[in-house]
Amino acid sequence: MKKKTYFVHPSSHIAKGAKIGEGTRIWYFCHIMKDAQIGKNCNIGQNVFIGSKAKVGNFVKIQNGVSIYDRVILEDYVFCGPSAVFTNVINPRSHIERKAEYKKTLVKKGATIGANATIVCGHTIGEYAFIGAGAVVTKDVPSYALVYGNPAKVAGWMCKCAVKLNLKNNKATCKHCNERYILHKGNLKCEKETKPKKR
Repeated sequence: MKKKTYFVHPSSHIAKGAKIGEGTRIWYFCHIMKDAQIGKNCNIGQNVFIGSKAKVGNFVKIQNGVSIYDRVILEDYVFCGPSAVFTNVINPRSHIERKAEYKKTLVKKGATIGANATIVCGHTIGEYAFIGAGAVVTKDVPSYALVYGNPAKVAGWMCKCAVKLNLKNNKATCKHCNERYILHKGNLKCEKETKPKKR
């Protein structure tokens, strides 16, 4: 019998066929469905549900009380705060089955989703975007954008290291890590791409 290379707390249920990467830790009362994909070195908190058509990348942190439904994709280094909410149907009714209408939600590398934020399905959250606590995301979010409110709106820009940037003449240098950025046509780009530091 092949030895597990990941940790699962005895209170959690992992359905046969789920794919879980090396070094991942799954804590209390989680339910991982058949064919769910979870990458390496992830930390899955208490009471987390991951659907059979959900994909979770490497080095992802999912805090307590989060459900990752079918067609939700979290790329590497994504952080989901406690009780963050994903949806997968725009117009649900209990008496109408709409499984064929599930919409894809993509959360790109390094993005942070704050506690109690709601991500309405069918949208993309850009790389290293920062979704404030309690925000309701109803449209695509640009990379590095700081958004909050209901509906969520761009309120600034964030460095990869999660420090708010102070733009002058559409340029910024992070006061913490010295990463440099330029804003062009509403999109912020890092002048030199570097890998995030390992936790």
